[in-house]
Amino acid sequence: MLSPLFIERLWYGNHALSWLLLPLSWLYAGFALLRRMAYSVGVMPVQRVTVPVIVVGNVTAGGTGKTPLIIWLAEFLQGRGFHPGIVSRGYGGTAKHWPQQVRPDTNPLTVGDEPVLISRRTGCPVAIAPNRYTAAREIIEHTDCDLILCDDGLQHHELNRDLEIAVIDGYRQFGNGRCLPAGPLREPVSRLRSVDMVVGNGRAGKNQYLMEYLALPLGAVNPQNHERRQLEDFTGKTVHAVAGIGNPQSFFSVLRGKGINMIKHVFPDHYHFRPEDLEFADGLPVVMTEKDAVKCEGFALPDLWYLPIQAKMSNAFEHRLSILIQELKRG
Repeated sequence: MLSPLFIERLWYGNHALSWLLLPLSWLYAGFALLRRMAYSVGVMPVQRVTVPVIVVGNVTAGGTGKTPLIIWLAEFLQGRGFHPGIVSRGYGGTAKHWPQQVRPDTNPLTVGDEPVLISRRTGCPVAIAPNRYTAAREIIEHTDCDLILCDDGLQHHELNRDLEIAVIDGYRQFGNGRCLPAGPLREPVSRLRSVDMVVGNGRAGKNQYLMEYLALPLGAVNPQNHERRQLEDFTGKTVHAVAGIGNPQSFFSVLRGKGINMIKHVFPDHYHFRPEDLEFADGLPVVMTEKDAVKCEGFALPDLWYLPIQAKMSNAFEHRLSILIQELKRG
């Protein structure tokens, strides 16, 4: 398996291998375009559910901040009287049968880390399946859900959508601008012209809405320990910073901004941690992402903490979203 650091250099640097992979990149882009056209003209069927669908996705591989935005959207909609349900692919899970309903106590190794985190943070019904339509139908049939949020579904056209929101990394943008495998793009950047809203994570460009992260107090990974600690408690100190997410630099930058010295440990996205991965034998605290922490709760390790984050959306985004939601309600 290629290391995350190598992938970073390949997609976001000027690596020579990227040029050699260009023919495969062109084939990938052509296939993605043909597939989307097949759905748009009816060659491949689009399935419609009985409630509105909001898709949150991106045009790049790796983490851009979809999960924090999904959580923010769920809370925003709940505050306006909706009962949203959330569907996801369940990347990193080992389930063999779908759809799978996800609850706060579901094993993340079975259904994936992000769905469990979303279930815990929102209290919404969550279901996973490779086919988003199947997962959406499961939620609608068994709950009072009146709106579906689809996590990472921009390229999954089988499920009809009423609203598309794309999230981009405001700093890394689109890397070298090439499609997989030569670059990070799942689709050409031109795909963004057809979405309803583009969110810039950390920095917003023209016609984009800003999303920022607010760091919350650290929580103990051991669920029996309800202690909370402020990030500032570690200012000037050294910690082991552990990240198995798509863009670990976003996590490291939060710690760096608090003046925390880090020994960095980068793992692949959706990595299945083992206790020995976090045993560093030097007595230093370990701080990890909340997404990683849901897979480590059974580890009997001391001084193991996770950093929850909360999305903060611009007033312009809230205003525009409210208008679009009203339009959905009117049909």
